[in-house]
Amino acid sequence: MQKIVPNLWFDTEAEEAAEFYCSVFENSRIVNIARYTEAGPREAGMVMTVEWELDGERFVGINGGPEFTFSEAVSLLVNCKDQDEVDHYWDALTAGGGEESQCGWLKDRFGLSWQIVPDELGELMTDPDPARSQAAMKAMLGMRKIDVAAMRAAADAA
Repeated sequence: MQKIVPNLWFDTEAEEAAEFYCSVFENSRIVNIARYTEAGPREAGMVMTVEWELDGERFVGINGGPEFTFSEAVSLLVNCKDQDEVDHYWDALTAGGGEESQCGWLKDRFGLSWQIVPDELGELMTDPDPARSQAAMKAMLGMRKIDVAAMRAAADAA
């Protein structure tokens, strides 16, 4: 069992969000749905919590009401092996009302922030040649979705 499980607060969209996230990530599934009872505090029968797994990692969503919303102070980071994976997650998570931000950050249609990061980013940013790493950083700072080839080209041109 996973020791630390992210618990995400939604107004009423926990089940919809869980289904969406499971459609984006392979090896994912809804594990359990619990509903409010007559004891409240929300309408009996309404989804209270949803547990799901994304590629084996457990998450919980609660329909707690409109009191709290997501902010960029917390994000989920997705490590991607290559540009194809970056493109897949970026396109899927921005679909249906998501918003692109900068430097590999986005918000999905539920307002949850994600960082879509290619594995090669770390190598480019920590290149032992300061001119190469600075050129890669400068290129990344002008991007929304990370483009590894463009970062590599900037580093190579340094």
